[in-house]
Amino acid sequence: MTIDAILWDYDGTLVKSAPKNISVTKDILREVAPHLLGDSLPEYLKSESRYHDANHAAENWRDLYISFFGLTHEEAELAGALWSKHQRRNTTPVALFDGIIDVIRMFAHIPHGICSQNSAANILALLDTVLITSYFKLVVGYEEVPFNRQKPASDAGLICLDRIFGEVRNKTLLVIGDHEVDVMFARNISSDIDGSNTVISIAVLYSGAEPEEWGHQPDIVISRPEELADFL
Repeated sequence: MTIDAILWDYDGTLVKSAPKNISVTKDILREVAPHLLGDSLPEYLKSESRYHDANHAAENWRDLYISFFGLTHEEAELAGALWSKHQRRNTTPVALFDGIIDVIRMFAHIPHGICSQNSAANILALLDTVLITSYFKLVVGYEEVPFNRQKPASDAGLICLDRIFGEVRNKTLLVIGDHEVDVMFARNISSDIDGSNTVISIAVLYSGAEPEEWGHQPDIVISRPEELADFL
């Protein structure tokens, strides 16, 4: 089997982003729900491990805000609209997971792309810092996809594939992520491109995902980045 392209999720897959996401969420709460700060801070924002529990259990960002952080539906909609602004402003550092750079460099001959609901500018800034920007053909952030067409809709993936290949036929594609949404994203890409292609969903466990609890199952599960190298 020849792998023709790899589409990566960013948060929780390439980078340890939980500390920044927690900080950004607190910034948003100060603006839309200050009653949830201080002694009333949601349990799932008190530690990285608890944040991971909530993030991987939530169906999507709205469910995360409402079911786990305690926002009302109205507050959650306001929070969603503020995410990009606070994400750009927040300076909490993030780092790649151990072993990721080695895998990307080892398989640099395969086109890599990133499809994320993070800001492309934030992603590119980190890639520049660790000197691996050149390994990625394309980074698609939330800016290029309408608010109602973010993952799991296939739009970000289709943008990536179009710019890498133009016409996508007879390709084998990997979609790698840490959330059930990424599995659904892979399935939607498969449905929306030519049937001659094969889309393989890979779920990573190293940021706390528990795929056995998901309604949509990945094709492959890996617990360390090195296992992806073994698979390839």
